[in-house]
Amino acid sequence: MAQHFLLTAKARTLSLAAVMRLTDDEAFQTFKECRWEGGEPNCPKCGSLAVYTYAARRIFKCKACCSQFSVTSGTIFASHKLALRDYLAAIALFVNGAKGVSMLQMARDLNVQYKTMFVLCHKMREAMASDQMDLKLTGTIEIDGAHFGGTIRQENKVSERIDRRLKRHQSGKRRAVVVMRERGGRTLTTIVKHEADAVPFIVANVQAGSTVHADEGAAWDALHGRFDAHRINHSVAFSDEGVCTNQAESFFSRLRRSELGVHHHFSAQYLHQYANEMAWREDHRRKANGEQFNCVAKLAMAHPVSRNWKGYWQR
Repeated sequence: MAQHFLLTAKARTLSLAAVMRLTDDEAFQTFKECRWEGGEPNCPKCGSLAVYTYAARRIFKCKACCSQFSVTSGTIFASHKLALRDYLAAIALFVNGAKGVSMLQMARDLNVQYKTMFVLCHKMREAMASDQMDLKLTGTIEIDGAHFGGTIRQENKVSERIDRRLKRHQSGKRRAVVVMRERGGRTLTTIVKHEADAVPFIVANVQAGSTVHADEGAAWDALHGRFDAHRINHSVAFSDEGVCTNQAESFFSRLRRSELGVHHHFSAQYLHQYANEMAWREDHRRKANGEQFNCVAKLAMAHPVSRNWKGYWQR
């Protein structure tokens, strides 16, 4: 990232004010540096380095295959309508939210429609999730699950209220977020209807021979046959001789605060997006915000055009 983003505080190396003061040429150069090593473009079609730039427009043409491309061609920002500086500001606002940021608030800050920001933020979440693809956890892994959504609103009168714990009174939209977290390492999440449904995913993504810590939930009994499994009874203690799921609980603490304090509701349709976002934030929470900005920008520029997020509606 360019030097004009640097500040004195170690954990604060990115200034939104500095982003908004960028000229069009500086924003364009920042995008080039995020996409290509050293800012030198190469053809996304044939990989040739022999390209030249049009004088009137910020596009490139390959001398080998004669294809034309821009700095955002083939990325999640392809066919963009906003100024490049606005996308940099959106990334800065997004990473600066420790527990996420409201898309309505970002829409107001950048003066765009809510639908526009909704799609853009989910594109960034999709790019962040690509950082966790093909991830194999090893060492000591903490595993836990928590349920989200499917809440039934109670009636006003006590006499008309129901027992929401009964299956016949549930909406069927309730989902479980299961997290696997390395101690001092990475975080993986999956969305299932019941915690036990996550066991095949755990087996596929945790290295054989790893040590697994989980609570006393019956869903995790199947882990004993595949891993060195240790269990902690939370009704007795949160930690017992090093056996705990405190790091997994820390993830859910951030996810719950994001749901209740920022977004107010997670739709089951997009729950995996929010879970992946919070997993990424947990993994990078010790990094300066400028480093987080660079990471998200590079992931976005390396991610292909989204097949799920095009236009305003994705249903």
